Amino acid sequence: MSLRPNGVSDPSWLGKPIDTRPLFGPELASLLDVLRGLRGNEWSKAAIPGWTVHDIAAHILGDYHGRLGWSTESYQRARAAGETLEAFIHRVNQEWIDLHADHSPAELIEALELAGTQVTRQFEGTDLHATGLGVSWAGADPAPKWLDVAREFTEYWTHRQQIRHATGQDTVPEPNALSAVLDTFMRALPHTLRHTPAPAGTQLQVAIDEPAIGTWTVTATADRWSLAETPTGRPTASVRLDPETAWRLCTRSIDPGTALDRARIIGERQLAEAACQIVSIVY
Repeated sequence: MSLRPNGVSDPSWLGKPIDTRPLFGPELASLLDVLRGLRGNEWSKAAIPGWTVHDIAAHILGDYHGRLGWSTESYQRARAAGETLEAFIHRVNQEWIDLHADHSPAELIEALELAGTQVTRQFEGTDLHATGLGVSWAGADPAPKWLDVAREFTEYWTHRQQIRHATGQDTVPEPNALSAVLDTFMRALPHTLRHTPAPAGTQLQVAIDEPAIGTWTVTATADRWSLAETPTGRPTASVRLDPETAWRLCTRSIDPGTALDRARIIGERQLAEAACQIVSIVY
């Protein structure tokens, strides 16, 4: 969730567009399967600090409602004077969860299926070339619609994995979904390096292993770091991560130091360390 866009800028530095529209239907089906398979006591298990599985499910429902433009009992999301974007998002997320604290698992599942189906249909008809909501962790406000939609997909996917982990299940090895998630998360690289000075033409490469193989090269230009430039020769630094480490780092399920311990680094270590500060969520 972010503020409404207030202008248009050239988004080419974010790299090649991603089309996650076909993935929302399967993601919703997988979420419902997970939730329907939970035992009663598993709904109260801790999923992330401060939130249970029940809380995560209610939060996803809130995300659906936000996309649909309607809410329960005239729930209002008003940003207070002087409130930062991050504080605003965390506050309204908690307010929504508190509002649904007494809803039964069956009620949440029914509501998620209804709203999630509507959101899936909404995204299926989205024009990816339009202007979307801002994506703060990528430094894009407004963001191109393809990134706005892809960011939303990563939100749903990440929360499903958090529910799985809280109930003793591993990350699902779905190469297509995982590849899309990591491709989206890596769009944070230029923003991550915004305070890292380097001569124009300096290149950093991040590579991720199977089952979500991918390589991203971010280049220092005169104005900013960019994912739009063609790789040339050997990068100044390269970081290779396994997929589990990569998505957990981007969502801060692990810290940068842990990711660095697991990474294979070639070249300038200081630049690699800067890249491993990547965050692809509102944090």
